[in-house]
Amino acid sequence: MKGWRRSARSVILAVAIFVVAQLVLLVGVGTPDKFYFDEVHYVPAARQMLAAEPSAPLLNPMHPPLAKQLIALSIKGLGDNPLGWRYAGVLFGALAIVAVYLCGLALFGAHGPAVASSLIALFNQMVFVQSRIAMLDIFALAFGLLAIAAFMHGFRKEKPQLWFGVSGLFSGLSIACKWSGLFVLATCIAIIAVICLLRRWRTRFDDGNAEDWYRPDLWPDFRFRQFAAYFVLLPAVIYFATFVPLYGFSVADILEAQRRIFADNTTTAIEGHTYMSSWPSWPFLVRPVWYLFDKVDEDHAAAIVMLGNPVVLWPALVALIFCLRDFVVMRRWDAFLIVSFYFGTYLGWALLPRTLGFLYYYLPPATFASVALVYLLRRGNSPRWSLWAFVAAASAAFAVMLPISAASVGTSMENFERLMIFQNWI
Repeated sequence: MKGWRRSARSVILAVAIFVVAQLVLLVGVGTPDKFYFDEVHYVPAARQMLAAEPSAPLLNPMHPPLAKQLIALSIKGLGDNPLGWRYAGVLFGALAIVAVYLCGLALFGAHGPAVASSLIALFNQMVFVQSRIAMLDIFALAFGLLAIAAFMHGFRKEKPQLWFGVSGLFSGLSIACKWSGLFVLATCIAIIAVICLLRRWRTRFDDGNAEDWYRPDLWPDFRFRQFAAYFVLLPAVIYFATFVPLYGFSVADILEAQRRIFADNTTTAIEGHTYMSSWPSWPFLVRPVWYLFDKVDEDHAAAIVMLGNPVVLWPALVALIFCLRDFVVMRRWDAFLIVSFYFGTYLGWALLPRTLGFLYYYLPPATFASVALVYLLRRGNSPRWSLWAFVAAASAAFAVMLPISAASVGTSMENFERLMIFQNWI
């Protein structure tokens, strides 16, 4: 009975978070009433998918189709207007916040820290901005975080098969939105490979305990065929299935689409973009991306900047150091998972030959970093109020940044200059 009540409370909180996040993300989403930034690529591609007889050539072939299909469904349901273009992003932005809550629930085993994790992710500013523009990243983020949450829920269970299957399913959906979803899947595979290898070597810690990230008795009935089914076959089937509406069952055309995606995403032909930045700079918020800057009059402008909340993301770097320390020194399983999925979704970019990079590529690790902050603020004998004081500080900073996060709010030039702390933010 107690377990049922706990599960019911978790569901109620998840639904409440989903509803509240949607309401927050929807305010002023129709402004501007024109395409801005990369909407010029993705909305026309979604429109093309809705046509009775899609024209050739295929628009935006450099990314998988699922996110564009979801934008197309939103346009079909709500009309070819700003709300129709962007509502799918709002929906999946809210799902991403719920996924952070589920990650926190798996890591901390308590509703309070899990809710705090989701609030910090919402106040991070990145999810807010990226949910309100018709781009692909928010869809890949939501599915990726759901995959991480499922993996975490199964990690310490004797029989993780169901949770691992769900993780593989969401990983496939994430990859079908954008290839960067591969980073989540690769991290899951790497964790399983390391643990299975240590188990095969009969590795033991001399002073082993229940909090260790590795135990010889972990997943005693988990077999290689199940691993292959959940983390190779299932994601692959889901990924390739999203191409069927475009190419039918033509294997040659689907494989050619993969060659084109690979070629377009490894090109070095596009260089020198105004807002480009390299992956080592992203955690420090060195170079934001200005999605919109429209002068309303001499003294006012409508602005949208993908920057991230410094009150959240700079302290998150300190929190990650403590997580890394606790993983190495104390062998804590929760610290291990936080470190693995943060660096797995971040450092994957360092392995790619693509030279063109932007701060919004940092969206998945930046969003996941909220659980690292909660981990630090609950660590040791930290007072309970410190966690909620931090949430309040993050919300205040988020409110201060609203004039450059939502075009409907607008900003005076004086306030704009005040918010641009560093010259390279302009």
